[in-house]
Amino acid sequence: MAAAAAAASSSAAACFLSPLPPPRRPRHFLRHLARAAATKPAPAPAPASASSPWPWARRLGSLVPGETAGRLLSSAAGSLIVALASASLVLGDAGAASAFVVSTPRKLQADELATVRLFQENTPSVVYITNLAVRQDAFTLDVLEVPQGSGSGFVWDKSGHIVTNFHVIRGASDLRVTLADQSVYEAQVVGFDQDKDVAVLRIKAPKDKLRPIPVGVSADLLVGQKVYAIGNPFGLDHTLTTGVISGLRREISSAATGRPIQDVIQTDAAINPGNSGGPLLDSSGNLIGVNTAIYSPSGASSGVGFSIPVDTLTHMF
Repeated sequence: MAAAAAAASSSAAACFLSPLPPPRRPRHFLRHLARAAATKPAPAPAPASASSPWPWARRLGSLVPGETAGRLLSSAAGSLIVALASASLVLGDAGAASAFVVSTPRKLQADELATVRLFQENTPSVVYITNLAVRQDAFTLDVLEVPQGSGSGFVWDKSGHIVTNFHVIRGASDLRVTLADQSVYEAQVVGFDQDKDVAVLRIKAPKDKLRPIPVGVSADLLVGQKVYAIGNPFGLDHTLTTGVISGLRREISSAATGRPIQDVIQTDAAINPGNSGGPLLDSSGNLIGVNTAIYSPSGASSGVGFSIPVDTLTHMF
């Protein structure tokens, strides 16, 4: 009984521990697979490599299967479209934003703006005067006109009157006046006062090219008030220098006759050779004097310049 029970338990354990045999497929199924493999057609070439016009696409098709190459090309094309759209959006936004950008002007103080405005408004009234003299060539004996001096001046009225210093035009055989627009006109002397070192010229220029300078008063000037000198020192076109009135009622000698000129304005605004005859303006841009001389052993500006008061000119017109 015991042996029979042991045999029964061992057979039962074998039933639980032994794996079940795999199911057997029918033989006709194997024959169907063999027949299908024998009759399967050859795969067709990938259409991407055959029809693509780009060499790099044909190269890609020869390296990878056609279906994989198509997916890669589609992904690359999508990424390229997204990148171009993003770039155009960014550039479009930048262009739209730049249309609203306003360049701010240079920040200047109130006194600087006043000086700039004064120069811009009065520069068209200042002229450049060239003194021509007749010279004979020593070898060819030809008669030539050569510049023997130059200076500054300013437009007095629409009739073409130009005011300058007498020593600027002294000894001239011909005079030429250059306006602010660089147009040149022949000038004729219509009046002068050698003792005051003042001369008046006249040019035949269209009235629309003549900008008369605003005329002020010199009787009520004060020491310490700002002044501005505009001229052509050393031939440099339209130069502005600033300073103050250093003294009043000075007396200097005329550069033409050596006689004393009284009630002259002294200023520390730089007045160099070529500034002679140019205007001296107050802070309102009005004419208060005619620059005439400097006190300097070297001939250059030393901070002591002199101007003939404008009230002296008003008695000549």
